Amino acid sequence: MSYERPGRRGRLRIYLGSAPGVGKTYAMLGEGRRRAERGTDVVVGIVEAHGRPKTEALLEGLELMPRRKLTYRDNQFEELDIAAVLARRPRVALVDELAHTNVPGSVHEKRWQDIDDLLDAGIDVLSTVNVQHLESLNDVVEKITGVRQRETVPDEWVRGAEQIELVDITPEALRRRMAHGNIYPPEKVDAALSNYFKPVNLVALRELALLWVADEVDVALRRYRAEQQVTDVWEARERVVVAVTGGPESETVIRRAARIAKRAGGDGDRADLMCVHVLRGDGLAGAPPGALARLRRLADDVGASFHTVVGGEDVPAALLDFARGANATQLVLGTSRRSRLARLFNQGIGASVVQDSGPIDVHMVTHAEAGGGSRRWVPRSPLSFTRRTVGWLLSVLAPAVATAAGVFLDGVIGLSTDVVLFFLATVLVALVGGLGPALLAAVAGGLMLNWFLTPPLYTFTIAERENVITLSVMMVVAVAVALVVDRAARRAEQAAAARTEAALLASFARTVLTRTDPLPRLLEKVSEAFGLRSVAVLERSSEAPSGWRYAACVGPPDCLRPEDAEVDVAVDPDVHLIGQGRPLAAADRRVLETVGGQALLALRSQRMAAEAAEAHRKVEGAELRSALLSAVGHDLRTPLTSIKAAAGSLRDPELALSDADRAELLATVEESVDRLTALVDNLLDSSRLAAGAVVPLPKPVGYDEVVALALAGVEGARRVRVEIDERLPAVLADAGLLERVVANVVDNALRHGRGAPIAVRASAHADRVELRVVDSGPGVPANAVDDLFTPFQRLGDRDATSGVGLGLSVARGFTTAMGGTLTAEDTPGGGLTVVISLPAVTSPEPAEPAPGVYT
Repeated sequence: MSYERPGRRGRLRIYLGSAPGVGKTYAMLGEGRRRAERGTDVVVGIVEAHGRPKTEALLEGLELMPRRKLTYRDNQFEELDIAAVLARRPRVALVDELAHTNVPGSVHEKRWQDIDDLLDAGIDVLSTVNVQHLESLNDVVEKITGVRQRETVPDEWVRGAEQIELVDITPEALRRRMAHGNIYPPEKVDAALSNYFKPVNLVALRELALLWVADEVDVALRRYRAEQQVTDVWEARERVVVAVTGGPESETVIRRAARIAKRAGGDGDRADLMCVHVLRGDGLAGAPPGALARLRRLADDVGASFHTVVGGEDVPAALLDFARGANATQLVLGTSRRSRLARLFNQGIGASVVQDSGPIDVHMVTHAEAGGGSRRWVPRSPLSFTRRTVGWLLSVLAPAVATAAGVFLDGVIGLSTDVVLFFLATVLVALVGGLGPALLAAVAGGLMLNWFLTPPLYTFTIAERENVITLSVMMVVAVAVALVVDRAARRAEQAAAARTEAALLASFARTVLTRTDPLPRLLEKVSEAFGLRSVAVLERSSEAPSGWRYAACVGPPDCLRPEDAEVDVAVDPDVHLIGQGRPLAAADRRVLETVGGQALLALRSQRMAAEAAEAHRKVEGAELRSALLSAVGHDLRTPLTSIKAAAGSLRDPELALSDADRAELLATVEESVDRLTALVDNLLDSSRLAAGAVVPLPKPVGYDEVVALALAGVEGARRVRVEIDERLPAVLADAGLLERVVANVVDNALRHGRGAPIAVRASAHADRVELRVVDSGPGVPANAVDDLFTPFQRLGDRDATSGVGLGLSVARGFTTAMGGTLTAEDTPGGGLTVVISLPAVTSPEPAEPAPGVYT
């Protein structure tokens, strides 16, 4: 059954239930009736009412499609008639039980494959399925109920639905419905209630359905947040992040976080609890040897995923960046190990995180190491090491230069000018070196100003109150200018990082949009941009020993699972972007999350392109086979009919034939056999060319000799005028193949020249000799010249009325194999000229000795 493919694919809506009888079919029929009442064209493809009165009542008034009746093992079955629905072409089709296995002899093995055909035809489909029929949950359901489901449907296909609606009912209500006879016949109720429909089974199946739908919603939410670059925390689902330092308190913090996640409603899987270790960018502080390996094992034991990010010196910001990127609702930290004295100068990571956490709840976990030690505080400066070094040098030199100027120019400038010079020195140091050097310059300058230039000289005694104010103002100016410089440097650093991030994202997006196979180049760019040894896309696979397989990889494939990678970004539950080489900063992970989405898009586009190419190849193959059968059927039927008619006449004893009639009939048989032989030769030659089995044996040969031999086997050759100069150079070719080429080209000209004169001419040009077969017939349109050399093409049509259409295709294949070209051009004054061009023999080879002569 053929149908016109629409411009869009139909939308699929699935009603998912935890067990039979929850009301999936009832809900589907209710939606179908609502749409029909709104004027939508709705039909019922197939719905199993199972004798339920309320379900049958909803079927009344809806158009029911006839079912296809099939016989299997002497039993009659009814299945969805996919051809009837496609011919009817409704707007919406209702198809029950998508996991159903069709009876042998149906179009597809599974009903969900039938639904796929309806969606491809642009028909919207409403369908139903129970959670026990999902492929990923098949083993779990068997453990719960003791029954293995034979009919399953791939989870990925179900996830592709436009909408998945959960039809839920409490186990108690379902058992009451069962007891009232609303699901199974009375004789089956007791057995069902005692086995499959036990309360504990129904509770477990209901939980499976709720969790599966919740996971799908969570995946959709994460995809939306990544696409829209949402960084705010949405408390749609509890997600706990625990931060560890690698110290002795880390194990206590992880266990406490696992208990918090369990009480918060998480189910202990990796999506709800994430463990993160933030590294210092300078590498001065790190976890003890072997500590991270122990923490990874512990995180795996409690159901947490383990991540490592580089935070530079701003660990709180990196930690919060990671938590916001993961859409975490709770953050668990160990209390600071700093002493009270150390906390006076630096409040610590925990206090900074609490202050900037926003909507994220922060838990501070006490432990035995809390307050038991001090940690070195290194103030973070956004200025480069070179600027800080120059600043410290200037903090000593600039006040010294200002002092020398004041001492040596004592008679020229006064104290007020000296103060201005010291101010200038302090501001200069603050502009170059930041806060620390500026404070040193202010203190050193104030002391020098007081000792060398402020009366009484050479003492630190300050006689006038104004000088005390001057020194204080110098300190304030130094701090103010240094803070402004520090702030400007931070803003410049952030702007540079933002520009770099934008440039990277633009480069990645350009790769995806402009390349036909963008995934390898995209991974190469990620590897180059972040300095990773290898970057790969891992896909979940039940066939691989590790459960994962490489979809694409750049660099050595030395990581078999996402959790073993140094960089792991979960693009999708079944697709991870991983990297090996070094941990990345939290900001870089944000970029990688976007790149992961682009990689997933590139992977799907690549597979869609491959599927489209395969489908195109199959369509072309089908068209080719159809054309071949049509053309060969005609070319076989015509000579066979002639042979049969002639042989029948010759064998008929009642038919009196003269010698002339008998000779004519025998000539007809011979001519028909020749046509069959030519057809078979062309088919064999075409197959040899397709298989690459044509191996020419080139030798010097003259066009005049080959043309004479070729015309001897061509019907109607008397209409061909040969104009070849015997003095032309020989060409390097396989004589047998060249004879076939010339015969096919001439035969084509005789067939399609409509009786016009045909000439065969040859001429030498440069290092090639060209043979032209010229006819003055109707010719071909300019846009159809290339089609002449396509198999089964006859002037652009496929009507199979004038031969199988392989002659010119075989001729071009043979010519190309011999190192020549076969082209077509217009004949001046009308018609078509086919040009065979082969390399000329520049130096004659020695003649072979005559038979019987020995040298």
